[in-house]
Amino acid sequence: MRGEQVPFNEREIQKLVIAELKVYKVLKIQLANLEERERAGMSDLFPTIRESDGKTNLKVMQIARALEESLDSLEKELIEKKYLSSSDPTDLEVYLDLGIKKAKYYAKKKEALNCIATALGII
Repeated sequence: MRGEQVPFNEREIQKLVIAELKVYKVLKIQLANLEERERAGMSDLFPTIRESDGKTNLKVMQIARALEESLDSLEKELIEKKYLSSSDPTDLEVYLDLGIKKAKYYAKKKEALNCIATALGII
């Protein structure tokens, strides 16, 4: 039925967004490396096991837009520290680093993940 909203499991949506953010981090590096090889005229520098489906660039652009335009500055910093840094910090480390209380951290994290999910059309 059209127009009817399907209930969603918030925990599952958050897991999906977190997985996409982790893939985004890797795809962003892959895209930068590919562009660098193409500029150097060495696009075949490494052997390729699987073919690119052409979605990498679009996916990177859309996730970057969601991060830049759908989050406030605290949410963005939280997501960057928690999911996009080279380390794998705990929630405790992140909220202490941000200088915010535990309850505010978890509320902002939930809000940020929901905003990203909405911006990407997941929900």
